[in-house]
Amino acid sequence: MKAKLSDAVRAHNNVFVNIPRKEMIMAAVADREAFVSANGALATWTPTESTGRSPKDTVIVKRAKSENTIDWTSPNNIPITEETFDIIFNEALDIMAKKDKMYVVNRVIGADSKYALPVKVVTTHALAGVFADNMFRPIPENINKSIYFENGFQLLHIPYEKLDASKYKGRLRDMPNGQASDMVVAVDLDRKLGVIVGSAYMGSMKKMLFTVMNYLLPFEGILPLHCSANEGADGKTALLLGLSGTGKTTLSADASRALLGDDEHGWSKDGIANFENGCYAKMIDINPKKEPDIFDAVMHEDDYMDHGAIVENAMMYPTGNFDYYDDRFTPNSRASYPLRYLKNIKESSVAGHPNTILFLTADAYGVIPPVSKLNREQAMLWFLMGYTSKLAGTETGVTEPTAAFSRFFGQPFMPGKPEVYAKMLGEKMEQHNTNVYLINTGWSGGVYGVGSRIDLPLTRAMVNAALNGQLENVEYEEDKLFHVNVPKTCPNVPSEMLNPINTWADKAAYKETAKKLAEKFVASFDKNYGSQNIDKAIVSQCPGK
Repeated sequence: MKAKLSDAVRAHNNVFVNIPRKEMIMAAVADREAFVSANGALATWTPTESTGRSPKDTVIVKRAKSENTIDWTSPNNIPITEETFDIIFNEALDIMAKKDKMYVVNRVIGADSKYALPVKVVTTHALAGVFADNMFRPIPENINKSIYFENGFQLLHIPYEKLDASKYKGRLRDMPNGQASDMVVAVDLDRKLGVIVGSAYMGSMKKMLFTVMNYLLPFEGILPLHCSANEGADGKTALLLGLSGTGKTTLSADASRALLGDDEHGWSKDGIANFENGCYAKMIDINPKKEPDIFDAVMHEDDYMDHGAIVENAMMYPTGNFDYYDDRFTPNSRASYPLRYLKNIKESSVAGHPNTILFLTADAYGVIPPVSKLNREQAMLWFLMGYTSKLAGTETGVTEPTAAFSRFFGQPFMPGKPEVYAKMLGEKMEQHNTNVYLINTGWSGGVYGVGSRIDLPLTRAMVNAALNGQLENVEYEEDKLFHVNVPKTCPNVPSEMLNPINTWADKAAYKETAKKLAEKFVASFDKNYGSQNIDKAIVSQCPGK
């Protein structure tokens, strides 16, 4: 590597380091990186090729030192050589040197200062600095106690320029025109250095930094989890894990429970700690009656300079008003805002060990029980699988429910070996006597299009029963096909619906559909874990085995 990022920053003649939030907001507006909407939020739009993450352009440096600690069998862990990364990094430095301005924002990832990761974000755009201020945490006074104090992470962020694709033929993803991609989201985990060029989607920054944490923490005995977390008035903590569409955001927003965070947490010997300082909420079709806290968090009509919420890629009319139901530009419109803009949060974002963990799935096959309890091996299995389903009609060519599996309910952001994460979950469950429940927020009485989605009030009743300990002493019956333990009773829920076969008019169709889904579990497990070192006791709990 020819140059260091710190040297490049010192050499630039117009660098703004940790400037006040108001000044960053004003700079973003003055440079037309964002417009002020009618509700006071900053509105911005990214090029169409970067309205979301670009998994095929997200790469990891493969080094001898760390090669055996990364799961290269995962399609999300795309390797590049050290030489390729250095070429990218040096080209990025050359691009940055020609820019009129540069912004440096120093923050940390992690609410627990004992393992907070110092992060230096160097960006060519003020709006990215506002995003970093929204999403990442201020440096605590006792940061010197962090295990990463002298070994933080640096991110060079150049969102609107492109790489010279002619340099990367055979090194990065090949495009239909025969050239390599001119966009990259590259991370060197050993040198704790990241480079983003050509991706203006701000989630690329957030997810890179969380991926880094998810890789580093297991070496310190800390389990990273892609989940939301909240705490009841009794001080008991709950974690909710689920993929998009399973209701994680809706169910974690509970007026009776204080939110720690809605996306990434670490589970250490001291308990749970949120990684981030803000939220990056999906805004498409947001309903102010169903999700008022999120809707209100992006509104501040008095003085936009005191606010700084960012609404990304949503339709905005000339009046400055948003239309969150218009997805013509992208269905992935997002809002970034600090956690403090929500009404019911725990300001410290730390809590004790979780009493309850909820795995959420939206089963469009209608065969997974609406609530079930998982023992240690079952929990480790469902954690490895991360099951939910896509719906017919949501994508071109999808004519029936499609099983979707994403390990740990966040596979793209968990680069380590899968058996490491699963083993840690089992050990921590056992050590802290944590109950794990599987909640199906999907369909009952038939597949999608035949049955109906389980009513939200019933789902909340099951969630509340799990959180309040009301399911700890009821009688259970094992589902022999899916290897889960189904309660025979649950407060405020009709007992007959707890066993899904009871809700189907055609019992034979239920059995056929359940068998079909179980076969999909087996196929996915064998494909992804057949060559992995997974304990046989866990393997035996895979549906269909």
